[in-house]
Amino acid sequence: MKIDIISVVPALLESPFAHSIMKRASDKGLLQVNVINLREYTTYTRAQVDDYQFGGGAGMVMMIEPLVNAIESLQKNTPYDEVIFLTPDGETFNQKMANYLSLKNNLLLICGHYKGIDQRVRDHFITKEISIGDYVLSGGELAAAVVTDAIGRLIPGVLNNETSALTDSFQDNLLSAPVYTRPEEFRGWKVPEVLMGGNHAKIEAWRDEQSLQRTKERRPDLLEGELGEL
Repeated sequence: MKIDIISVVPALLESPFAHSIMKRASDKGLLQVNVINLREYTTYTRAQVDDYQFGGGAGMVMMIEPLVNAIESLQKNTPYDEVIFLTPDGETFNQKMANYLSLKNNLLLICGHYKGIDQRVRDHFITKEISIGDYVLSGGELAAAVVTDAIGRLIPGVLNNETSALTDSFQDNLLSAPVYTRPEEFRGWKVPEVLMGGNHAKIEAWRDEQSLQRTKERRPDLLEGELGEL
């Protein structure tokens, strides 16, 4: 999979992809992440990419020309399955969307900055708009890192144990069951006996029960959404 990310501040994305699972995905040749500096595509002096908004009002807006120059230049070499704008008013990102995007070959992510991007870019080039939550960040770079990480770890071969991703929270609209590791007892706090018995059928049944109970207590809305789809 290839993910290209257009950013005004590409240095913000150096660390997230240089370590841990994302680095492993890159080293294995399973995920290629390219961060593109938008300022390289502007024809304005001093590498300008933003300007005042028409109609007045506080906040600068990312201009249409540099963005379109960057998008069209990249599209000449890469047929993108989705051109994604990261914005607070986009569709809320969730595990289902991560699963969907992980099946694609090429994605282009555009990081908003300042007050946002010229609406004409959204009207004519963007195929999907994504928000990672109901709050506002200084730019879309952190959101791009979140989306890329959530997608990348789902690519077959990235995780050492591929079944790990299938048991994560939000798969099947449920939260994960509690997990434990050594030592078996610490300060009198013991691991549930069922996990120590070696009966895999009982262990799976316990985990299913715990997962459902945790979801009922913490995120009942997930169960309501599941029932609504039946």
